[in-house]
Amino acid sequence: MRIQNMFHDDINRQINGVIKVDQDANDVIEQEVREYVITKELRKHFSAFFNYYSDSFTVPTADIGVWISGFFGSGKSHFLKMLSYILENKSVAGTTTVEMFRQKFEDDPATFMQIDRATRGETQTILFNIDIESSINKDKTAVLRVFAKMFYNHLGFYGENLKVAMLEYYIEQSGKTEEFRRVFEQKKGKSWVETRRAFAFNGKFIIPTLMEVLDMSEDDAKRWFNDKTATELSIAQLVRDIKEYVDRKPKDFRLLFMIDEVGQYVGTDTDMLLNLQSLTEKLGSECQGKVWVVCTGQEAIDEIIKVRADEFSRIQARFKTRLSLSSSSVDEVIQKRILKKNQESEQVLTSVYAQNDSVLRNLFTFNGAQLDIKGYLTPFDFTTNFPFVPYQFIIMQKVFAEIRKHGNSGKHLSGGERSMLSGFQEAAQKVQDKDEYALVPFFRFYDTVHSFLDGSIRRVIERCARAADAGDGIEAYDVDVLKLLYLIRYIDNDVPANLDNIVILMADDIRVDKITLRETVRESLNRLLSQNYIGRTGETYNFLTDEEQDIQRAIRNETSVDTAAIVERIAQMIFADIYTTKKYRYGKYDFAFDSMVDGVTVGAVTGGMRLKFLTVATDATEKSTLRLMTESHGQAIAVLADTDYYNSLEQAMKIRKYVKQRNVAQLPKSVQDIIRDQQDEATRLEASAMEELRKAIVAAEFYVAGEHIEIKAGDAKSKIDQALEYLVAHVYSELDLITKNAETDADIIAILLGTEQALPGLEPNRDAAAKMEEYLEMQHRRNLPTSMADVQSRYQAIPYGWREIDIAAVAARLIYEQKVTIKYAGNTIQPNNPKLPDMLRKKSEIGRTSISKRLVVSITKMKEVKEFLREYFDVMDVPDDEDGLIAFIIERFQKQKEHYVELNARYEGGKKYPDRGLVQKAITLMDDVLSQQKDNIALIDRVIKKQDDLFDNKEQLARVESFFKNQVTVFDAAAKMEADLRNELDYLSHEPEANTALNQIRMVVFVQGGFDYKKIPMLNGWMATVREGHERLLAAKRDELMGYCQQCMGAIHQASNGHPDTREVITKADTFYKQKMDAIATLTSLALLDGLVPPMLQYKDSTVERIEYICRPPEPPKPVTPVKPGPATPPAPKKIIKAYNRSIIFPAKQLETEADVDAYVEKVRTQLKQLMRGCDGIKLN
Repeated sequence: MRIQNMFHDDINRQINGVIKVDQDANDVIEQEVREYVITKELRKHFSAFFNYYSDSFTVPTADIGVWISGFFGSGKSHFLKMLSYILENKSVAGTTTVEMFRQKFEDDPATFMQIDRATRGETQTILFNIDIESSINKDKTAVLRVFAKMFYNHLGFYGENLKVAMLEYYIEQSGKTEEFRRVFEQKKGKSWVETRRAFAFNGKFIIPTLMEVLDMSEDDAKRWFNDKTATELSIAQLVRDIKEYVDRKPKDFRLLFMIDEVGQYVGTDTDMLLNLQSLTEKLGSECQGKVWVVCTGQEAIDEIIKVRADEFSRIQARFKTRLSLSSSSVDEVIQKRILKKNQESEQVLTSVYAQNDSVLRNLFTFNGAQLDIKGYLTPFDFTTNFPFVPYQFIIMQKVFAEIRKHGNSGKHLSGGERSMLSGFQEAAQKVQDKDEYALVPFFRFYDTVHSFLDGSIRRVIERCARAADAGDGIEAYDVDVLKLLYLIRYIDNDVPANLDNIVILMADDIRVDKITLRETVRESLNRLLSQNYIGRTGETYNFLTDEEQDIQRAIRNETSVDTAAIVERIAQMIFADIYTTKKYRYGKYDFAFDSMVDGVTVGAVTGGMRLKFLTVATDATEKSTLRLMTESHGQAIAVLADTDYYNSLEQAMKIRKYVKQRNVAQLPKSVQDIIRDQQDEATRLEASAMEELRKAIVAAEFYVAGEHIEIKAGDAKSKIDQALEYLVAHVYSELDLITKNAETDADIIAILLGTEQALPGLEPNRDAAAKMEEYLEMQHRRNLPTSMADVQSRYQAIPYGWREIDIAAVAARLIYEQKVTIKYAGNTIQPNNPKLPDMLRKKSEIGRTSISKRLVVSITKMKEVKEFLREYFDVMDVPDDEDGLIAFIIERFQKQKEHYVELNARYEGGKKYPDRGLVQKAITLMDDVLSQQKDNIALIDRVIKKQDDLFDNKEQLARVESFFKNQVTVFDAAAKMEADLRNELDYLSHEPEANTALNQIRMVVFVQGGFDYKKIPMLNGWMATVREGHERLLAAKRDELMGYCQQCMGAIHQASNGHPDTREVITKADTFYKQKMDAIATLTSLALLDGLVPPMLQYKDSTVERIEYICRPPEPPKPVTPVKPGPATPPAPKKIIKAYNRSIIFPAKQLETEADVDAYVEKVRTQLKQLMRGCDGIKLN
């Protein structure tokens, strides 16, 4: 049965596939209304609208806004137009539109009753597409100007020019429209309506007409005509004109502004949103439900204003009626208007489905599709949709939306269901001559959108078609595949353009052999790829525009990436993303390994195990089994499976390189968009390469430690882990010599000190210690120095693989067993050194720590040293083993040195103790012995060599030790006495015995040359003799000074002679001399006592002089001598009297003969004469 004969209505009839709000021919209206399908969803929206609209006839309202939202394919424009037809209730072919809708609401009489009641009064609608009617200049008053234009047009005025429209409105209000048009036509010779569009060029006719009809002066008419601001219009002015218009109408009159695509026109433009809000609000508040504003938009009003909801809250209030249309009923409309079948075809198709049920179920299984798309589920599905498949309704909606969204000329393509209607009708017409087994392949929809597409798209398709006609590497079938790839170009996330899906979309018959079709499609895709019409990314294919083809060609053919760079990137992906482990964990061991891909090494080279990957870039000869088994000793080699990782990564790197070489910011926007898509493609390719690389590792061949091994199933990381586990077990063959692992430094210290819990002969790691001992023996025989760094490096490497702490523990066992010697910076380290664990394992220390086979001290020397130590230190318990003996020597000599250092410190501070040189020599001897402690043998030899010097020094120091133990106190006392009496030697000369004893003391405490320790016991006697003589001198001196005090006090009291005015002076003098007498009684220095005499005498003289001044009689008054005229007598010059202390002139001295007296007096006379020179006199105080 031919498909053409299956439909209820002629498939070739003319239908209005694209609804335009400005189409109002009666035949168009009649067909649109007659064929309009009211779905369940639309019925709800009609009911909601008329419910609210009807209320305004009884209750005035300011909320007069209706917002109809819906995306492409929802039918919002058609719904708006149907509302307009119903509300105006036009008469079409002798029947009103309301009556034509009556049968469509037969099952919903309540809604039709509201429609009927709401349309009884006069209603006028102003229906327009705002994008078409607006001017190019979309400023902040654009919405207002479009409303004004359409309103004045509706009144019959010229709304294209608001200046003209407002003039016509004013003339109409004045009742002079007919007169104005008649006078203008008389002057111009043409009618006003015909001429008004050329308003600006007809001033010489308009100005006189205004003067004549409106009685304007010539100046006023010219001023108005030339006024550029006359076109300005406010919202209030327009609303006033509208209100005046509706107020002149009956009470139930309604005027509706019905505007299509307002949402798209306004968008998120703040100014236009405010303009729409203010206009709607003003119309609502002024007209109270007589004027309505009905708008359509792709988005709901809430979505449009959500960014600035605070500013536009009022617009939400005005658009209370909100109707949201979905695309769910598109298929229902198409099924009823286009695909409705006649009874005969339904029977035929039901039979076909029954015979091919299983085939149909398997034919439409998409690979990786995100949309809920499917084939036929039931016989009803098949008969209702044939020759289409249900999935095509869903995909076509997406295709229409995406083509329009992505620009090109597709933005002029209607997104409503009527475009879908045209597409399905045209596609059905192309297969109308086929039978009941035919299907419409998806590429058939291309012709519906072809004429709307941008030229760059059409040129690609057309060029491909010409190439097919010319047989230039392209076949006719390839053109259809290319059309299909364009249609699904923008929905690849929903329906990936992989081979499986393309096969389904190209299916044109139920009986098609899917395997054959798959091969046909594959060959077609390969031809399109080779001619650069399409690109391929992994398993998906994509349509390329001319610009995209140029860029794709430049990337593919003109941009090269070095193989080394690709391999390096693969290495980064493996070791930075897939297998990030830097050390492989094997039990308690962490094994470092070198990382390599082909010839590229990743990270530092350790020289240990190696994990190597061979990519498809490696030559096949290097991948032979024999060669890989030979080369895999000490390493694991993975030969990656041949997945698509390399090609994907190469393509991604080409794109990145191409973009980097271009100055993208300077390129046209269209090219920038393509490059941005290419960058996204590169990101996808990189992700694909990563996944393919994981698969390549999972499917890889592994060669480990000279064997081709089979690895059990697992992911990429698991496979690599298994290969490394096998490698460790075979490479580190000496690993099991470590039978017990050390965990902390405490374990090492326990071994060094012998406190480890282990039975003798059964200590852990004995075999490991034997290995290390053999190595050190070999190093000794070769006379090669060995550091702990060498030992650590050797035993961490193949074939041992021991941990550094375990290596330190093995070395500690050899130290404890005195089989090795440890030196640090040249000094021998003893087992009890707390820093020894660090020296054995710490990286910063092991390079400075040497380890060597121990050289044993001879038994003879051991014996000689032990005998010396017993005698020298007066001990019996001296260790027998070498380490113990060395430790004993070091400890004892260090303590002895510390003792001598303490003795030497007692000489500091000017102390002149005897024999300091012996103490310092002892310190030198200790240092000399201890200087050899870095080497056991050298230390033993030095002790033996210095034993005589040590004995001699110790014997000599016996007197020094005794001195500081028993005699130093007496010595210190004698030295103090000598120092205290050093200024009293002249006085002590009068005490011969004391003077002699003091001289003996001085000879002892002033240590010079050899010191006679035998004299120290005599110091006490000498000090007693000195002390007695000094006491006698002190007593005599005190008596002498007491006499001076008595004499001075007597002279002062005698001068006072009981005068009452001198009582205070006498009291102070008595206090002064009482204090001096107390000082005389306590001072123990003769010199200090003599120092008290001058101040006592001076105080006596000054006090007597003051008393004399107080007691002198008053002077008689001088006679007054008359002044005689003449020269004034000059004042007598002031005498210069100098004061001196008597003690200076008469120093203390002992006079024993007359000659001593004469000499003393003569000396005083000479001195006094000298002091008299240069002054008028001297005063002795």
